[in-house]
Amino acid sequence: MGRKVTKAIFPVAGLGTRFLPTTKSIPKEMLSLVDKPLIQYAIDEARAAGIKEFIFVTSRGKGSLEDYFDHAHELESSLKKAGKTELLEILRATNMDSGAIAYIRQHKALGLGHAVWCARRLLSDDEPFAVVLTDDVIQGEPPCLQQMIEAYGETGGSMVATMEVAPEKAKAYGVLDVAEDMGAIVRAKGMVEKPATGTQPSNLAVIGRYILAPTVMKNLNKLKQGAGGEIQLTDAIAEEIQAGRDVFGLRFRGQRFDCGSKAGFLQATVAFGLERDELKDEFAEYLHEVMSMRRAAE
Repeated sequence: MGRKVTKAIFPVAGLGTRFLPTTKSIPKEMLSLVDKPLIQYAIDEARAAGIKEFIFVTSRGKGSLEDYFDHAHELESSLKKAGKTELLEILRATNMDSGAIAYIRQHKALGLGHAVWCARRLLSDDEPFAVVLTDDVIQGEPPCLQQMIEAYGETGGSMVATMEVAPEKAKAYGVLDVAEDMGAIVRAKGMVEKPATGTQPSNLAVIGRYILAPTVMKNLNKLKQGAGGEIQLTDAIAEEIQAGRDVFGLRFRGQRFDCGSKAGFLQATVAFGLERDELKDEFAEYLHEVMSMRRAAE
């Protein structure tokens, strides 16, 4: 098997317009899900999968995202003096080692493929890498990216996380064309980005977790603008298949929340809130009361 996957790219240059006016001054990756920002969920998942180096593709106005990973020495000192050891440990768990994070600017919003391509100089020519989209928060055990890296250890090639979607929703995703279904893992014979309704090759949608062979980056070097006038990552992955190189999909175990949408963000807030021991009883009681009042009003 090839090299281990130790680097992950986090494309975080988006403007987050669906969350205006909040995102006028706060990067959407810093929106808090219960008490952790979205970016922390992504980092925690990557760490659990053995990722050692974190590459953020950013844009103007993302300063607070960069500051978040700095050591907050004054805050740590204050918590220590106050004897708030539990909070101190929570804070220290967000710290990153010096040199573990690199920031690259994407100066034009030319799509996910272009964002990934912006990180090319931080990868060696023969190095596989992961891509993690912070909008997709996944509740799973083990974490989704860890499941993928374990499966990748068996298959090699490139791998995407997939989930089954209803036919009318396929147009919002990249969709796999399946050559061989092996259960949790499928071998792809093609990928279509945002197919028109009724033309999707399967019900397996690609979501925001990827493990990519180094040749995918070479494909991005050659790509022109595709669907929506953007440089599509799915086009670069589809080129792998056309070249006879393996691309697999993994039906991950867990639930994915689209935190790039308001409804998805609220659903994730409920799901993660109900998972917390200190919140679940009071929160569940409140939700029950709300639903009871809604039913009574109907």
